[in-house]
Amino acid sequence: MLENPRSPRVRAVAKLTKRSARQETGLFLLEGPQAAREVLSYRPDTVVDLYATPTALEKHADIRDAARDAGIEVTFATEAVLDAMADTVTPQGIVAVARQTPTSVRDVFAAAPRLIAICEEVRDPGNLGTIIRAADAVGADAVILTGRTVDPYNPKVVRASTGSLFHLPVAVGVDLVSTVERARAAGVRVIAADVGGEDFLAHRPSLSEPTAWLFGNEARGLEPEALALAHLSLRLPIYGAAESLNLATAASVCLYETAFAQRAVLAQG
Repeated sequence: MLENPRSPRVRAVAKLTKRSARQETGLFLLEGPQAAREVLSYRPDTVVDLYATPTALEKHADIRDAARDAGIEVTFATEAVLDAMADTVTPQGIVAVARQTPTSVRDVFAAAPRLIAICEEVRDPGNLGTIIRAADAVGADAVILTGRTVDPYNPKVVRASTGSLFHLPVAVGVDLVSTVERARAAGVRVIAADVGGEDFLAHRPSLSEPTAWLFGNEARGLEPEALALAHLSLRLPIYGAAESLNLATAASVCLYETAFAQRAVLAQG
């Protein structure tokens, strides 16, 4: 039983809330039963450590069983220890440490993708986690993070993705120019989501083609140089009085519309 919140082991886990520690170790932090459940279901090979209070492990018997089946030993810890480890106020009695498993852009496009989300300088962790979750929900083939986009292994991103980080390939730290070049070479059309773009509805039929959506910064959108790389820029219609849509909301609409179009074509045979 880990009881000392100031022990070196606990402090090493707590450091993973910082990007520098994650970059140095190649590890990241997962908090709460849902995150533990997802990583044990989809990527148990990446789990390095699993910590839980006896009460939490008794309550979440499926996590206990999944850890046992994966050959992962659970280390019991007090609530105070888990609170010291976690980024959240209440980690709900379970904290895990796992290895980062980013995918290469080369592998993404080698798999003949039909739908991809590219995030260029997305800075809000909640937005990025939600975009990853939406990409997972629509059956996208990958998410690619370029520019100064927030670290996908940031605890807030991990929580917002609600496990989707483990469900589909995520490429990180890549250059937008080379990403677009690879997309073009793979026959994937790059469409920028931009308030100054052409009418979304007018181009709806063409969304059935292999598509990579390009999403920009929450405040500034995409820089002119980034927009110039895209095959096309589209804007979502605003029918009410709202000035604009939240980035993650707009991304979800774009991804779903594309998934609908692509699946309709597949259904037609």
